Amino acid sequence: MKLQFNLKETDTKTKARLGEIIYNGKSYATPMFMPVGTNATVKTLSPEELKEIGSGIILANTYHLWLRPGEDIVNRAGGLHKFMNYDGPILTDSGGYQVFSLAKPKDITEEGVYFKNHLNGDKLFLTPEKSIAIQNKLDSDIAMSFDECPPASASYEYLKQSIERTVRWAERGKKVHNNPNQMLFGIIQGGPHYELRKYSALETVKLDFDGYSIGGVANDNESKEDMYKAFQYSTEFLPSDKLRYAMGIGEPIDIIEGVIRGIDLFDCVSPTRLARHGHAHTWKGKINVKNSKYKDDFKPIEEGCNCYACQNYTLAYIRHLIVENETFGARLLSLHNIYFLHSLMNEIRQNIADGTLLEFRDEFSKNYYGDKK
Repeated sequence: MKLQFNLKETDTKTKARLGEIIYNGKSYATPMFMPVGTNATVKTLSPEELKEIGSGIILANTYHLWLRPGEDIVNRAGGLHKFMNYDGPILTDSGGYQVFSLAKPKDITEEGVYFKNHLNGDKLFLTPEKSIAIQNKLDSDIAMSFDECPPASASYEYLKQSIERTVRWAERGKKVHNNPNQMLFGIIQGGPHYELRKYSALETVKLDFDGYSIGGVANDNESKEDMYKAFQYSTEFLPSDKLRYAMGIGEPIDIIEGVIRGIDLFDCVSPTRLARHGHAHTWKGKINVKNSKYKDDFKPIEEGCNCYACQNYTLAYIRHLIVENETFGARLLSLHNIYFLHSLMNEIRQNIADGTLLEFRDEFSKNYYGDKK
């Protein structure tokens, strides 16, 4: 059954929205953070653990699954839900981000993109039609249009040409999309430029997608100011009754600022990547568990946290695991970090309901970042 979205409330002080996603008879609240499972698994964690800590939509990566094990194998397994044993909603990206990180500008053509397989060097060619065909077979609940994601630092003229091509690609992909149970999102590009974001949004909305994504952020070390401009300039022209998704956003303050500007969905690999490097989110900021001061710290990662790691293990033990490169340490920190982001979303939703989101942002920023963001 196709995923449904209901907008319930919009904050009068900001553009923040409260909504719900209905999927297989269950309700999932938005705004929402979505953990990333690149290879049809959120690294080190089971689907059961993800559901236990409050995950709703999770992501899988079209490019990586196309290469291994291949979309046909996933399809024969019954689709991603059966293949990875996850009964919640799943979103697949278009593969575009990985493709463009591997391609050179001369390899980007009107028809598609030429690039090399990062595993064995084979020449590959990906088109909008091929990206959609792969996602149709993966049978995710939300598929993404194939787009070019140029860096925000690209010239105005290049960004203009790129978004015009991305709109043409979006139309081509929509024409061949044939999975009736799968939503298809269009992607808005345009860097930090108001006119380009407006053009991209209006032209993409004309194609009447099921939802819309804001691309071209978090991929070029752009300033926070430019990132937030991209959020604001894009959402201004999007329909209110459809989901809005900012791709690749996992820094807490960026999530809050995105919600303030009307975004519903966020994803990032950061919580599990940070965990593998020994870093943990706390309400007073990120900590490096490998720091020697935690060697004999027998408190949890964070007092009052109800995640499995904090309820059962000490910083001293988790530090020992991380220093010894034991997988269990990364598992515990991954559980904690994703739990933290879900807890952050709970707080954000409550403050939208209470009309205090701006005050929450300021207090959170002071506690988490101090004088820095």
